[in-house]
Amino acid sequence: METMIGTSFLNEIADRLELPDSAYEKAEERYKDIGSWLSREDSECKDFSPHIFSQGSFRLGTANRPLNSKEEYDLDLACNLEEGISKDNYSQAKLKNLIGKELELFKSARGIKEGVEEKKRCWRLTYADKIKFHMDIVPCIPENEDQRRIIKKAILLESNDEFLSESVSELTVAITDNTHPEYFSISNNWNISNPEGYARWFETRMKQAYQLLQERAKLYKSATIDSIPNYKWKTPLQKCVQLLKRHRDIIFKDDPDVKPISIIITTLAARAYQGENNLEDAVLNILDRFESLVLAKTPRIPNPVNPAEDFSDKWSSEEGRELKLEQNFRKWLLQAQVDFRKIITSQNADYLVEQSIEKFAIKMDRNELAKKLGISLSSVNIISPKHHEIIEKSKPWQRC
Repeated sequence: METMIGTSFLNEIADRLELPDSAYEKAEERYKDIGSWLSREDSECKDFSPHIFSQGSFRLGTANRPLNSKEEYDLDLACNLEEGISKDNYSQAKLKNLIGKELELFKSARGIKEGVEEKKRCWRLTYADKIKFHMDIVPCIPENEDQRRIIKKAILLESNDEFLSESVSELTVAITDNTHPEYFSISNNWNISNPEGYARWFETRMKQAYQLLQERAKLYKSATIDSIPNYKWKTPLQKCVQLLKRHRDIIFKDDPDVKPISIIITTLAARAYQGENNLEDAVLNILDRFESLVLAKTPRIPNPVNPAEDFSDKWSSEEGRELKLEQNFRKWLLQAQVDFRKIITSQNADYLVEQSIEKFAIKMDRNELAKKLGISLSSVNIISPKHHEIIEKSKPWQRC
C-alpha cells in the first residue's frame, strides 16, 4: 500500500510540474518559423543549409513549469549551418554576426518588441505574448572530421557501443563563444558541443523502460515510440529529472548561483537509471547511485557524448571553490535522499500537502489528495515520518 501511495503522490507532483502540450507545440512552431526565415530566398544564410533544432530540457522532455507567472519559458536552440562554412573561412565572430543580423530582420518582420540580445555563446530572442518565451539560439557549424574521429574513439572506449559512438560523434558541432581568445580570428580552436548527440544518448537511457514505452506507443496508436515527441514519452527517468530539478530550485531559491546545474542532475540521473518502470523505485535508486557516478579524477562528471569534457569543471575553479559548488551538490543530494524517502513512506495527507508546497512549490487540497491516494482521512495521522533536516535552518546554503 505504501508503494502505491508513494508512487501516486510523486506522479501527481510530476504531472503538475509538466508543461502543457501547447507550450511544446508553441515552442516548436516558433523555432520552425525561425528555420523557415533563415532558409527564405533572400536570406544570407540560405546557401549554407541552416538547420534549427531544440536542445536542453525542451528536447529531452524534462522542462518544468516556471516557479511563478513572472518567469519565462527557457527554450534552448542551436542553428547549425551545415554546408559551405568552415573554420578555414569563417571566424566565430563572423558566424555569430551572420546569424545575429538575420535574427534582427526576423524580429522586425514578426513585430517582436524586445531586442535581440547577445549572450556569451548565443543570441536571445524574447517573446512576450500569452506564453512568455526567451529563446537562446547558439550558432554552430559541423565539427571537422579529425575531431569527430577523436570523439568517436572516446565514446566507444567508454560505452563499448559501436552504433552509438558512430551516430553520436557525427553530430558534433563547433560553437561560438565571444569570450574565446581567438573569437575574432580564423582558427581551428573553437569550443565544441553536441546537443543532438546528447539527446540521442538520453533517449537510449529512457528506452530501458521498454515495456512502458511499448504501451505508450499503443496509446498514441503509433508503430514505434520514435515517432512520438520525447515530451510525450513520460518515462520514469524524465519524471525523476523534473522532480529533482524542482526540488533543487526550491532548496536554492534564495541563492541560485550555488545550485547544482541541470546538466549534472540530468546526466547523473540518466546514467543511474536502470529501466525501472515504477517512479518510486526509479527516484530512490537514482539518488542512491548518484554519488558513485561522480568520479575521483578529472573529468569528474564526463559528458557522455564528449568524454573529455567535464560537466563539473567549475567545481575546481576559483569561483567554484568560493561558492562551494561541490559541497552544495553533496548537501543537496543528501537532503534529496532524505526528503524523497520520507515522502514515499508517508501515508499522512497533511504531511504530503505540506511537502508539496515546501519541496515543489505546488499547492494541493488535503481532501482531494487523500481521495486520489486512497488514504482515509480518519487515519491519516497514524503514520507520520519523523522530521530529519540536513540543512541548517538559519541560512541553509551559505557560500562560506
